[in-house]
Amino acid sequence: MKLRHNKNFTAGAIITAFMLAVILVGLVWTPYDPNAMDGSAKMLSPRLSHPLGTDNFGRDILSRVIEGAGATFLIAAATVAIGLIAGLVLGGLTGYFGGWLDECLMRLNDALAAFPSILLALVLIALFGSGKYKIILALGLLFIPSFARVVRAEVARQKSLDYVASARLMGAGHMRILFLHILPNIIPVLLPAVAIGFNNAVLAEASMSYLSVGVQPPDASLGRMLNEAQGYLLSAPWYALGAGAAIILLILGFGLLSEGLGGEHGAS
Repeated sequence: MKLRHNKNFTAGAIITAFMLAVILVGLVWTPYDPNAMDGSAKMLSPRLSHPLGTDNFGRDILSRVIEGAGATFLIAAATVAIGLIAGLVLGGLTGYFGGWLDECLMRLNDALAAFPSILLALVLIALFGSGKYKIILALGLLFIPSFARVVRAEVARQKSLDYVASARLMGAGHMRILFLHILPNIIPVLLPAVAIGFNNAVLAEASMSYLSVGVQPPDASLGRMLNEAQGYLLSAPWYALGAGAAIILLILGFGLLSEGLGGEHGAS
């Protein structure tokens, strides 16, 4: 099955490309200053001048959604990068060498994975402090176990294959075999895990910001916008609509990508 014929992958790619385009445009232009307050334009309903309306401070919601989506994407991408890089090292070493190293590192990995993720994130943020970079560090640590388990299992499977035995016979060292031969071959297995991890990171960041321990004001955050909008759901439902839709589209796009990549890997 080719990816271009995979409907889930195609739909996910279109949605993700759209969100990335919006985020990239938001880096250089937004309709209004996302933090600019206008006392005469509070709680305006959607209209031509403000397509998603304004909030209780008179700020343009569309501009804040664009900025908030960019912040969420950055945090999710950095979180996944930390978890993936550390997971590749830990999972690769334990899967390849096994023995006491496997026991020590995977027991540590299991202990980290045993704690409820949101609770552990709150504990780490309480220790490190709140803010964009602190939440990246806290969530990145939480994502290490899931990637390490995927990498460990696949490396353990790959090391018994013929191409690894051939590399050994040709005199390749362990590190060369692991990092130059095995790890590149597990990329197809990692891609769905990365997409799922991104979804989880978006949800985690939105949850942390909703609880006011993520991105701090005046910077826009999708989770914090939902928190601020909950008191206006009946009188101004548009307040929550933009932030909620942005979160859904980010998760839906990468969710469909993970399903498409998973189906492609299973079929290959």
